Amino acid sequence: MKIVYSYYVLDIVHRGHLKMMENAKAIAGKDGKLIVGILTDEAVMEKKSRPILSFDERFDLANALKYVDLVVTQETYSPLPNVKKIKPDILMESSSHTEEAIEEAREVMEKIGGKVIVIPYFPSQSSANIKNQIKK
Repeated sequence: MKIVYSYYVLDIVHRGHLKMMENAKAIAGKDGKLIVGILTDEAVMEKKSRPILSFDERFDLANALKYVDLVVTQETYSPLPNVKKIKPDILMESSSHTEEAIEEAREVMEKIGGKVIVIPYFPSQSSANIKNQIKK
């Protein structure tokens, strides 16, 4: 059984999130599991502003999505503490993250016998852009 780990703020659920989860679940395979980490407010605020939705709401939204097998709390912006505990076969990363962060993730995943898959980031499918459009 293949385990895939993917993580999100999930303040506004949009097609980019759904496509990433759909692809992650496909990579896990029919018998595999997609584990989704939802960042706590404190984890989000390491790099971004506080989410509009509460952590509990965002956690429940993730649990409701058909691609997701298990939702866990992610207490840091970096997925690496969860990755070290869960030891997934695949860590999904976004090309919006720094090359340094992706390289560090690759090193950790290699040590546990897994790998990182980097998916493209589409700025048109970002929560920040959606929030900005709403403000306008």
